[in-house]
Amino acid sequence: MTMKDIIGPSPWQLARDYLQMLLGTAIYTIGYTCFLLPYKIVSGGVTGISTIIYYITGFPAANTYLIINVALLLMAMRILGWRYLVRTIIVTLLISGAIGLLQTELTVVGPDGSHALMHILGEQKFMACVIGAFLEGLGLATIFLAGGSTGGTDIIASSINKYWNISLGRLLLLIDIFIIGGSYFVWRNLETMVVGYVAMFISLNFVDYVINAARQSVQFIIISDRYEDIAHEVNTQLDRGVTVLYGEGFYSREKRQVLLILAKKHESRSIFQLIKRADPQAFVSMSNVEGVFGEGFDTIKR
Repeated sequence: MTMKDIIGPSPWQLARDYLQMLLGTAIYTIGYTCFLLPYKIVSGGVTGISTIIYYITGFPAANTYLIINVALLLMAMRILGWRYLVRTIIVTLLISGAIGLLQTELTVVGPDGSHALMHILGEQKFMACVIGAFLEGLGLATIFLAGGSTGGTDIIASSINKYWNISLGRLLLLIDIFIIGGSYFVWRNLETMVVGYVAMFISLNFVDYVINAARQSVQFIIISDRYEDIAHEVNTQLDRGVTVLYGEGFYSREKRQVLLILAKKHESRSIFQLIKRADPQAFVSMSNVEGVFGEGFDTIKR
């Protein structure tokens, strides 16, 4: 165990994570409050339940979101880690406050004194579904990459997953399907339910796309007589670690040194340039890898 493991993330890393969570919260809230909530689009999760309760009772969606999450966090306090809980509480409070603020700003009063949420896109419900789900997915991915969580059904799924060997993704999907299906019994409108499933599909797939794209790395396998020069350049110019493997040609029985390098995808061009300068005749293999964790890459987050 290193000193870094003992003291935890640096203040700079924590500040970056919290700023990223703040940005993700803003994007997520805009997608939900401006595009999904006014059009009665239930995309699953606690926000989906909040939408249903809002249109049944008129109770503010922000308050429902906060109450449900507080109840779930209290139940999961002994199951989940404190770091997960702290970040979830921060994101929950931010989202609840932002939803309340935006909902107030978007509420318009009709001639008869009734209150309704402004339809920014007019009657284009499907367009609102696409934009809202896109922003929700982007916001969620931004929060997840910073090690945060929006709570809600994530807490239920994580708690169940801790004791039973059930896929976390499958649990979340089943919970969302159940919530969206429940919207049919509220409005008796098949179109609203189908649009909710479309929003869920877009949001979940965009979350996966953004997270996988952000974590994508490359692996180089290099065979060269000038392996020391290449390793030195990669170490000093790109500040990347290099592992030297000892191989042997099967036919020639010639012993060779093989370099193994892991780097971010955007660094691959620079690595190729370094290799070409050191040894244009080097044998190079590059492949895409995902989920590289450790120093210089992603940190394993709960």
